[in-house]
Amino acid sequence: MRAGKIWLVMLAAVLMAGLSRARADETAELTRKLMPWAQLLSGGVERFGVDATVQFDRQTAQVQLRRWDAQTMAVELKQDQFPFRLIRTAGRTVLVLPAHRTAIVAEGDVGGVDTLAPGGLMDRLIGPDTMVQPYFQLLSGNSEAMISLLAGEYLSKRQKLGVALEADADHLLLSRGQDKVEIRRVELGMDEQPGEIPQGYSIQKVDRTEMETLIVRGVRRGLEVLAPSMTLKNPARKPAKVAHGELRWVEDQRLILLGGTPEQIGTAQGQLIPVEMKKCRDSVLGIVGVASTLNEGRWFLDSLRDAWGRLEKHIPADEIAEMDAAADAAGMDREQMRLANVFPELFHCSGFAVMGKATVDGKLYHGRVLDYMTMIGLQDAAVTFVVSPSGRHTFISAGYAGFMGVVSGMNDQQVSLGEMGGRGEGNWDGVPMATLMRRALEECSTLEQVKHLWSSSPRTCEYYYVFSDGKIPDAVGVAATPEKIEFIEKGASHPELGPGIADTVLMSASDRLQTLRNRVMEGYGKLDAAGAMGLMARPVAMKSNLHDVLFVPQDGVVYIANADHERPAADRGYVKYDFMQLARESKMLDNQ
Repeated sequence: MRAGKIWLVMLAAVLMAGLSRARADETAELTRKLMPWAQLLSGGVERFGVDATVQFDRQTAQVQLRRWDAQTMAVELKQDQFPFRLIRTAGRTVLVLPAHRTAIVAEGDVGGVDTLAPGGLMDRLIGPDTMVQPYFQLLSGNSEAMISLLAGEYLSKRQKLGVALEADADHLLLSRGQDKVEIRRVELGMDEQPGEIPQGYSIQKVDRTEMETLIVRGVRRGLEVLAPSMTLKNPARKPAKVAHGELRWVEDQRLILLGGTPEQIGTAQGQLIPVEMKKCRDSVLGIVGVASTLNEGRWFLDSLRDAWGRLEKHIPADEIAEMDAAADAAGMDREQMRLANVFPELFHCSGFAVMGKATVDGKLYHGRVLDYMTMIGLQDAAVTFVVSPSGRHTFISAGYAGFMGVVSGMNDQQVSLGEMGGRGEGNWDGVPMATLMRRALEECSTLEQVKHLWSSSPRTCEYYYVFSDGKIPDAVGVAATPEKIEFIEKGASHPELGPGIADTVLMSASDRLQTLRNRVMEGYGKLDAAGAMGLMARPVAMKSNLHDVLFVPQDGVVYIANADHERPAADRGYVKYDFMQLARESKMLDNQ
């Protein structure tokens, strides 16, 4: 019996050795096939062309890349929604937009580090906060040992990944089910040139450094959002203190306390979270900026400059001073900070307030659902702010790094506000919505004062709100455009919101509104904090649900849930904040 076991062990060892040799041979063969592609990525080949076909989610796009030298290249995307051709030479950069018969042209020298020069471009596009980077570094290392390591890793995980890989010197194919990426090398003719602007196209001239920087940052940030590294999914939770500011972590959420003058508050924020501020900027101006330019046919930052030119006179000087101080402290461009702060929000949200007979204890519960652009990674910059401006009310805001306005907040006078975006983008001759929200929290002590502020201020676009005051307690729904404003009292019926429900204000749309109404009726008279959070569960919250907030003004308590890279806010846990205690602590920062 013992001898039989020995033979079985010996046989297993022989079989394993055979399998190891077979895997080693397979790895060596794949390494040999990948080496030419590694040379392209590492810059070992200066002049080359590739054509790629991408099939994903039943859509097809074709990409052509031509590189002539370290300064000259052309990239063309052929697909239905955003076709473009990017031409880059030593002296100019041109973005050709066939759908708009427009070319955006930038000429002259390029400053800064984020340029589109082909030499070393992949290193600038693939940053440390995407899980793509380690694989790129292995593949672009251009050493056989590194490529062998990458090939072996793929072969060991290919069944789990479900990705098939085929390669030779001139052809690379990655496929998973019906999705695939197929790349072929193309020989460039000696006389082939990058191409010219087609005749009859309109020309827009922009700053070259700005153009190249925005594109590089947008692509780099996009890769971080599509394939985030663990540094983004699970950031280091390090507290920090500076003059007039303190960064804490409450469970997995950033909490920042600020106090003082606008310059002191802005400086403290810029010192505490400069990285997150830049992530937010690159999401808004980079990802959205590139996509908007391709979609609208106009340079996005120029559109924002037009908006700023009309909005600036309606923005308090203190808020602008805070933006500028934060930009300086974080090492950011002041103008870009300002433009990011007037980024046109088009939120698709829900809000409610329940009180009196609708709740188990008669308390006011004010819920706010923010459904907006999780696909651009704003959740990486989520911050809960508690701010004590000198001589004004202290407030708490569920916000984002570098964003000085408010979209969800409550002050120390038990006044809380949440907004929902509508239509009318481009109506910028008034006070920006987020500025008006912040002014209300800093200046207003009662619900009536908030209503008066909205009625007496020039307004932008179309927005809907829920305002509440825990001192009464009472709440009101608001429908506001530049031309008119309508206040919808609790329990009131409305043609767009349905029959009134006593002691409630409900603001939403389509099926989400009906679901919200049904949930309120089912829980009527029994709603508490947990029940109010349940009202905001999906599908009242959409797939793009960025944050949910529950204000309990009478208790001075706020509950906040933020999205992560896998789940919307409504599917994640809420963090409880004792706002009144935090308000006392932030006021102490004002006296530093």
